[in-house]
Amino acid sequence: MTEPKKPAPLTGVKGMNDTFAPESDRWEWLEGEMRQLLRLYGYRNLRTPIVEPTALFVRGIGEVTDIVEKEMYTFTDKLNGDELALRPEITAGIVRATIEHNALYDGPLRVWSIGPVFRHERPQKGRYRQFHQLDVEALGFAGPDVDAELILLTRALWRCLGLVEGEDIRLEINSLGEPEERAAHRAALVAYLEANRDQLDADAQRRLHTNPLRVLDTKNPAMQALADGAPQLLDFLGAESQAHLSAVRAVLDAAGLAYTVNPRLVRGLDYYNRTVFEWVTPHLGSQATVCGGGRYDGLIAQLGGKSAPAVGFGLGMERLLLLLEAMGKTAPPDAPDVYAVVPDPSVMPVVAPAVEAMRAQGLSVLWHAGGGSMKSQFKRANASGARWALIFGGDELARGEVAIKDLRDASVVQVCRALDDVSGWTSELKTRAA
Repeated sequence: MTEPKKPAPLTGVKGMNDTFAPESDRWEWLEGEMRQLLRLYGYRNLRTPIVEPTALFVRGIGEVTDIVEKEMYTFTDKLNGDELALRPEITAGIVRATIEHNALYDGPLRVWSIGPVFRHERPQKGRYRQFHQLDVEALGFAGPDVDAELILLTRALWRCLGLVEGEDIRLEINSLGEPEERAAHRAALVAYLEANRDQLDADAQRRLHTNPLRVLDTKNPAMQALADGAPQLLDFLGAESQAHLSAVRAVLDAAGLAYTVNPRLVRGLDYYNRTVFEWVTPHLGSQATVCGGGRYDGLIAQLGGKSAPAVGFGLGMERLLLLLEAMGKTAPPDAPDVYAVVPDPSVMPVVAPAVEAMRAQGLSVLWHAGGGSMKSQFKRANASGARWALIFGGDELARGEVAIKDLRDASVVQVCRALDDVSGWTSELKTRAA
């Protein structure tokens, strides 16, 4: 009788990656640094779904943006026919949640979220179909002081991670002004581009009347001179927009933060106004932008809420990890403090209470499971990165003892301790490790 054919193993979706240790250790380290810093600045966690109504992003991001036109994962809910999308960014979901739960009733909010976002584009290093963002938002704040606060928060993060501002990463800022100022600039820009239509590439031709600001953000070398000569939005700003930008710059100057005013910085989403900023690096090729954001005072009203100002930023986690790797910045090793060598699995009823007592006192303990020779167990103990090996050997246990070996100092072969004094030798190990 012929055996049934073994099914081929399934593989993950291209551009959506699995992450094992030790790479996942780097993620946990980075997320921990971020959480600690955000707490210092008074920002609190907000968790929103990864699936939202498609209309949220069409209305929020803009119907003619690349994200909505080409990159968003959308589907029809087969149970009720709702049009849904995997979120391509986090800000719109945070605004939706703020409106739905009337979260600004008691005053402004400072919130952050970390999680996956999805865009259907060609996977490449630093750009994936499922990637992860840190999203930080200040909702209900109108003044330039919070714009500056968010920018200073990002600088503090780079310093925590050992990146050198101005060398590893640098700041660019701009102002997009108010809608009427952008409208006047848009008319001048469209006229300028129409007069030079023969120099526009296919993307620029497509965006000419739908999103002409994005033409200025071209990466096509052949269009750089044209973009450089285009009318600048800064020249169309009114007194209030100019004062807002000047106030942001004054805080950054006082804090000693160097930056470049880039009049071509427009960001890729329709909802921005006034302050926009990006942190860019020379070390990741075309994937130069690590973090970007700005003010979006009209988005809450645009999505059906009571008009309120807001400002925030998004940071690509994968891209930041790539930059840290390129700069040789590594996470501290995430190794256990102690590896328990257990030559005879039958003694586990003795081992388990001792190990649990050590864990209760704050030591990380990995016990050997599955048997094996002493040689193989010590090999795994060394590979684990643990500082200490506890040897629960038959001779030691018969004497009511446990042997302790320093895996980093070969001169300390082993020291026997009374098994019933777990608290004592746990405290000693913690002291010696420190």
